[in-house]
Amino acid sequence: MSTPAVEWELSGFGDEIDDDPKIQIAVMQALGANHIEVRSAWGTNIVDLDDAQLRELKSLLDAAAMKVSAVASPIGKVDVSLPVEHEVERLRRAVNAAKVLESRYIRIFSFYYGEDVAVESIRDAVIERMRALADVAEESGVVLLHENEKDIYGDVPERVLDIIESVASPALKVAWDAANFVQVGVKPFDDAYAKLRPHLEYLQVKDALFSNATVVPAGEGDGDVLRTVEALKADGYTGFASLEPHLAGAHGLGGFSGPTAFGIAARAFAKVLNEAGVETK
Repeated sequence: MSTPAVEWELSGFGDEIDDDPKIQIAVMQALGANHIEVRSAWGTNIVDLDDAQLRELKSLLDAAAMKVSAVASPIGKVDVSLPVEHEVERLRRAVNAAKVLESRYIRIFSFYYGEDVAVESIRDAVIERMRALADVAEESGVVLLHENEKDIYGDVPERVLDIIESVASPALKVAWDAANFVQVGVKPFDDAYAKLRPHLEYLQVKDALFSNATVVPAGEGDGDVLRTVEALKADGYTGFASLEPHLAGAHGLGGFSGPTAFGIAARAFAKVLNEAGVETK
């Protein structure tokens, strides 16, 4: 008897392709995806789109039978010294966007801090803010996905786990980003997988090199992408895999690849999935 094929939902950051959501959708569909991750549209961040723009975006997605895997918000990509309410209010805007776009997931971060600030000194402030964000998510029926971005409190596995366990909310889960771990000197699979797998809800797909922190296509760096995919398959993971290539550049609120480089990234990941025996839909 043959083993049933394991299927994951393929998605990707549309604004890595183009500012125009029509082009974002067309490229994602050409790659065989039925989902897209929305970080910005028409050059405007998701939390700054007004209701009319959100409705227009939803109409474009509906016309293409395209769904939204997650709202890739910038929540938590601010200094921890800002008041708790600052990001709570912005999260409410992200929640509104998620509701309009019919997505249950919102990507967030766990706060920057000054160069002369000891990371241990901000722990309580971070936990307070993450708990406040989780409270909003619980009330709203959405799930927050914490991304292990470099230079935030939750950049290494131990602190990611600290956040998740301390907040202890069903509305706060882990978005796994191997490239970001590599860029802070962490071996993703060896150092992080066992710790974070119980909370891993979403896979962001990019890879990087230890030697110079350069982002490269999945499977071509030091991010243990194949080992991670194989382990997730063995663990029964059936969620989203969202391409975030960052192949043409990165900046504070995201990155860019362009259609051609995005296609290169998609083909590289498809090669990894094929080797691991995972299909996408």
